Amino acid sequence: MRVVHILNDVTGRGNGIVNTAVDLALEQARLGYAVAVISAGGEYEPLLARAGILHCRLDQSRRPDRLVRALRSLRVLLRDFAPDVVHAHMCTGLVLAWLCRGSSAFALVGHLHNVHDPQSILMGLADRVIAVSHSVSATMVARGISKDKLRVVLNRTLDTPRCAPLNEIEPARLAHPAVVTVCGMTHRKGIQELIAAFEMVGEDIADAHLYLVGDGAQRQLFEQLASRSRQAQRIHFEGFQKEPRAYMRAADVFVLASRRESFGLVLVEARQAGCAIVATDVDGVAEALDWGRAGILVPARNALALSIALRDLLCSEEERLQWRIWARQGISNYSIRVMASEVENVYRELAAPQRAGVVSRLA
Repeated sequence: MRVVHILNDVTGRGNGIVNTAVDLALEQARLGYAVAVISAGGEYEPLLARAGILHCRLDQSRRPDRLVRALRSLRVLLRDFAPDVVHAHMCTGLVLAWLCRGSSAFALVGHLHNVHDPQSILMGLADRVIAVSHSVSATMVARGISKDKLRVVLNRTLDTPRCAPLNEIEPARLAHPAVVTVCGMTHRKGIQELIAAFEMVGEDIADAHLYLVGDGAQRQLFEQLASRSRQAQRIHFEGFQKEPRAYMRAADVFVLASRRESFGLVLVEARQAGCAIVATDVDGVAEALDWGRAGILVPARNALALSIALRDLLCSEEERLQWRIWARQGISNYSIRVMASEVENVYRELAAPQRAGVVSRLA
């Protein structure tokens, strides 16, 4: 099978969409697919090359002149590679691929990673739309994407060659008890509520520390907010970390306070690391935590509820140990091999008799 993945870039800056697409491409290459990745490039290019994956650079910047050039270049790339499936992970790439359909015979798959993006409705142009959670699928049906097109494939990227084995990761040196989050420093990730919750926790647990791992557009704003907290000396902004699992391995409690979250790939990584987890019950988060069996769910935008859950875990070593055990139960189901198999099933659906030009290559 010949597959092209289209995404904005392949930079190694902790972007979950990029990581998922790269992991899927790597696994498909291991399975013997002919795989190409089209993007603006980035740190993962050498990794893709070592796996035998062709990377083609394409600037998809949303300026009319650049988009026209991108469309022309993409037509040539698709003609030369002759894919059976074009798998687009972002809206711009999907629209460009859709515009190329007249000159190439391929099945078009859209991968819906971000339910909060209003432009995600454009994914409905594809023959099939992969949603990263049942919640995302239901949301997109309500927005107008045909239910017949949607297929749910949870983000399952553990055991990818992109990451070193977990047992080779040295735990970070943190002050304890340590509450850790790994996410972008944006309002959508609920950082404001997390800082407020930790301020309440700190009133009762004087030696607790909060570590915020990640970067983002609102980081400076949150640093200013934390500096006014009574717990300012115990709130640490760690910035982007190439290996955030070092913090997960050292955490007493892992927290994700998102206001919106299509799935929460970081929660699966925290589960594998054996973290006791607290997360907000939004969108696909419950699915990433096996509907609350692998982590404690609290309402979003509710600093008080978040503080109570954090305090309860920090005050009980026995409870933390139990949640660590529950977090790891069923974690083997989140292997990239499982995800690749489910994605292949979606591809195979498109080998229908009416697509005679594609059938022979998918068989």
